[in-house]
Amino acid sequence: MTGVSDNIGFGWHIAKTLQAAGAEIILSCHPRVQSILERYLEKDRYADSRALPFGKGEFKPKILIPCDVTNDLEIADCFARIPQLDILIHSVAFSPEITKSHIDVSREAYLTAMSVSSYSLVSLARAAMPAMKDRVGAVVGLSYMASERIVPYYGGGMASAKAALECDARMLSWFMGQEGHRVNMISAGPYASRAAKAIGPIDTMIEESAKRSPLGRPITAYEVANTAAFLCSDLASAITGEIIHVDCGYHAIGV
Repeated sequence: MTGVSDNIGFGWHIAKTLQAAGAEIILSCHPRVQSILERYLEKDRYADSRALPFGKGEFKPKILIPCDVTNDLEIADCFARIPQLDILIHSVAFSPEITKSHIDVSREAYLTAMSVSSYSLVSLARAAMPAMKDRVGAVVGLSYMASERIVPYYGGGMASAKAALECDARMLSWFMGQEGHRVNMISAGPYASRAAKAIGPIDTMIEESAKRSPLGRPITAYEVANTAAFLCSDLASAITGEIIHVDCGYHAIGV
């Protein structure tokens, strides 16, 4: 489980849902947020956020491994500590110029966004394959509709990074499929995570998408987590190379 940095984002909820379903969770985070994440995992005041769904107890990962996903040596060291693996969750995205519009983003920031948010999936999947040998592995990543539609405020090169991420997932579904593994993406609707608040007026984004979506409401983090759990399960055994929209149908709306 890569990219968890707090107790609010999709990654945290996916990890909890998978543990509630019986999985042992290995968390990986950037070294600079390790101490922050450890507080959420250990301090009493965050106990409510550690409660698993379905009354299954308290969230407790088996191990927490710091890893900078822009460093292939750190990725290799991370997976050297994991002899067997069934599921890889990619919940990593970053641009140093996320508040800048797409036309104003610098080359350096654009390439950083691509490296962290997209290429990391390729590198992580490649490193994970030995641990998935002789197993039926599932890889699930998180995307956003800006990969396929114009979202003017989604800057910093992140729209391109998400488009590349979805392309990478399709390509990886072929190469990993030769070993029986599946690769899918979830394109989630707007959600008030800490990362999303850096993009722009997230509350307005949620309100407006809810008004226009067929279901007429915003998504919840657990709806994304439940979809991830489904994609990782045998119930999705013939689904790979797919982009599943979890956005209350907003992506399907025209005028």
